[in-house]
Amino acid sequence: MTETKLQELLEKGEGTQIEFKAASIGLNKDAFDSVCGFLNRSGGHLILGISDGNKSISGVQENQVQNILDNIVSSANNPDRLNPPYYLSPEVLEVHGKKLIIVYVPESSQVHATRGKIFDRSQDGDFNITRNNELVAQLYLRKQNTYSENQVFPFVQVSDFKPSLFDKVRALVRNIQPRHPWLAIDNEELLRSAGLFKRDMKTGAEGYTLAAVLLFGSDECIQNVLAHHKTDAILRVENTDRYDDRDDIRTNIIESYERLMAFITKHLPEKFTIINGQRINLRDNLFREIIGNLLVHREYTNPFPAKLIIEAAQVRTENWNKPQGNGAIDPTNFSPYPKNPVIAKFFKEIGWVDELGSGIRNTYKYLEFYTPGAVPSFTEGDVFKIVIPIDKTVEETVEETVEETVEELLRLFRSDSKLTVSKIEKQIGLSRRGIEYHIANLKKEGKLKRIGSTKSGYWEVIDK
Repeated sequence: MTETKLQELLEKGEGTQIEFKAASIGLNKDAFDSVCGFLNRSGGHLILGISDGNKSISGVQENQVQNILDNIVSSANNPDRLNPPYYLSPEVLEVHGKKLIIVYVPESSQVHATRGKIFDRSQDGDFNITRNNELVAQLYLRKQNTYSENQVFPFVQVSDFKPSLFDKVRALVRNIQPRHPWLAIDNEELLRSAGLFKRDMKTGAEGYTLAAVLLFGSDECIQNVLAHHKTDAILRVENTDRYDDRDDIRTNIIESYERLMAFITKHLPEKFTIINGQRINLRDNLFREIIGNLLVHREYTNPFPAKLIIEAAQVRTENWNKPQGNGAIDPTNFSPYPKNPVIAKFFKEIGWVDELGSGIRNTYKYLEFYTPGAVPSFTEGDVFKIVIPIDKTVEETVEETVEETVEELLRLFRSDSKLTVSKIEKQIGLSRRGIEYHIANLKKEGKLKRIGSTKSGYWEVIDK
């Protein structure tokens, strides 16, 4: 968090999404009442180091800062203190020589309790609703009806998940937080800690959720749960009616993210700049935001396929959505709403997305350097759409990529006339559909000819 953002929160004062605590020599006993209330309501910021009386900056004693940080992280992952657990990432900010601890708590798609008590949040602060059966029931129903990622599948087992993904996730979190709790627990405990196992309050059934299946499920498991699940990556520059390259992705969203980033890397050029003294890869940082949004904020229960399409002068994405409004999003007057809080939180833990609402701000920031003068568009509706304009340099690079691919195919056929599509796919990394499209186009243009049958024949390159 920046000092400017902190100042905005201080000026706004306490309310549904802001809570101040003194915490000068230790974590307040009721701090997790606020954490619980934020999780159950609409998220918010817990700011430690603000005096309770006049709301001035009193600061946290420096020799207590690390103890408080450790207390927050360990308590958030202790089911006796917060149930279900929820990993929090507090940060320290120094203002006027005084240390503050800021804890951003997103809205959760689950109902949480602290020390056996369920708290909700209002303008007046935290209030205990544990014994109010009607309010508790309303809270559970609101969470379940709003977030399809919570749908429980009682017959999904740990054996239905890809073991390699757990290793990948631990490697990612280790790079961000060497003492992350997920590093010291087994796979089943990790799934529970991430909020991916829960009880359906309507039926009483317990099991792994849709979010768990989407994040860790084997391809077979995902297709059994969501037969329509797919994400389409398309390059459409020369052949605007169909495509020049395509990746039809029908796997878990962790590997989907990697394949989408690889598709962007393959077809769009790198650009670098210096931001805050660091050399930044603009392409990767820009499209990290776009792809993160495409996967995290998608309504997966709808069969509409998500799409990432690279065209001559723009890149655009489409995904089915649960809209909170309609029309173009104004970044200066935008209230972010979590579509899949559990998945969003998981992606944040592994470093693939930032705080809720940062995606649009980061897209504007990086696009200004990647394509100077360009303005992205975000359109809310049943289908959420993003359009990223790309400049002439990028357009020319995309066209050159297509030309280079065609030349590489012809070179391969000259060197091995019996080359198969599968072998080409391994050698140049182009998708099978993309290769088949280019071969068909080369045959149509009279540059390539098939001699003999499909199995025993060979290719002849026709040099004119």
